[in-house]
Amino acid sequence: MVDFGMFQGKAEEAKLNFIKPDIDFDKLSAVVLTHAHLDHCGRLPMLVNWGFKGPIFMTEATKALAQIVMFDSAKIAKEDGSKGVIYTDEEVFEILKQVVLVEYDKPFAVGDFELTMIDAGHILGSASVVVKETKTGKRIVFSGDLGNSPEPLISPTHLVSEAQMVVVESTYGDEVHERRDEAECLAQMVEQAEKERGTVLIPSFSIERSQELLYIFDQLKKQGKMSNSVPVFLDSPMAIRATEVFRDFPQLYSAPLKTQVKTDDPFDFPNLVLCDTIEKSKQIKNLKGVKVVIAGSGMMTGGRVIHHALNFLGDPKTQLVFVGYQAEGTMGREILDGKKEIKIWGKTVEVRAQIKKITTMSSHADQSQLLEWLKKIKGLRKIYLVHGEELPRLVLTEKIKQEILDVEVVLPVLNQEVNLDK
Repeated sequence: MVDFGMFQGKAEEAKLNFIKPDIDFDKLSAVVLTHAHLDHCGRLPMLVNWGFKGPIFMTEATKALAQIVMFDSAKIAKEDGSKGVIYTDEEVFEILKQVVLVEYDKPFAVGDFELTMIDAGHILGSASVVVKETKTGKRIVFSGDLGNSPEPLISPTHLVSEAQMVVVESTYGDEVHERRDEAECLAQMVEQAEKERGTVLIPSFSIERSQELLYIFDQLKKQGKMSNSVPVFLDSPMAIRATEVFRDFPQLYSAPLKTQVKTDDPFDFPNLVLCDTIEKSKQIKNLKGVKVVIAGSGMMTGGRVIHHALNFLGDPKTQLVFVGYQAEGTMGREILDGKKEIKIWGKTVEVRAQIKKITTMSSHADQSQLLEWLKKIKGLRKIYLVHGEELPRLVLTEKIKQEILDVEVVLPVLNQEVNLDK
């Protein structure tokens, strides 16, 4: 099994998290985890109660991040009784005992298959998985999530040389990212906030995105494009822990960051405030004047950003800045789509803040990057498009048919089974 993530977004989809898949877990010999995002690792602890005792293969960095994500998920479920407890801390501890660490580009055996993890360039430790049938030499690749390379923090996406079949993500199958200008955008937003004495509120994913933001603000302050006196609050215990993990794996950094880290901490700068307690978080609303608040969660589905939304969305001097994908059914998506009133804990909150979006920070490959990755795979004859809403999948299907000849494109649905011999 490749990945076992959590459904997010619409309520009817979230209910699927509690349904046991129609899988004979006694026959499952191994699990491979591509990376540590919740929608890929979020249900792994449920395997404990379904009798799976086999190995779960992942990179060392993925394990370090995935355990943060899973413990946080268990904590949120316990605190928010309305959605039900999907698993406990004890089950996270148990599943972590089954983890087997593997390195990039070093094959390992699982039954009649040889597996190799290739750096996907998506987040720290992320991988694509090449599965080779040892008897026939046939290869199928599971892309995992592919990165928006080159990225400022981590190594670029590595290419797969050969395979007959590919299961590939399609999150941005209908879009081409604009030129990376997030540093310029954020500098302008902070400058505006300084003039208006307002708040820049950034809902952010705790892994990768928060560290990218810290790196950008570090650079802006070093370059004199942002005053050292402007406070930046990182209000996410999970993001704080993830930043420590980033510091532990400098070998996975991009080339420029490897050079910088020799003399400087890229995730620290003057007036950075780490809100590791609720008390520190509560004090933010009392600070008058300009400030930047980076808070979880990235799609405004929970976390401390909800408290800040309650306090700051009604202020026209607030800039609410989206820096990542907003799934259907999330509060972030509703606000981004123009909703002027939202409900938070039974209260109606008027959205008077300035709504802004930075698209260039996506950690997902866009349409052109997906196509280029696919074109480099020799012998490819069948492509399964997953991990995307229906429009992006359909658009990407047409582009593949136009640009990659003699390849069949399949759009699988939930629980569909396919015979790879056909």
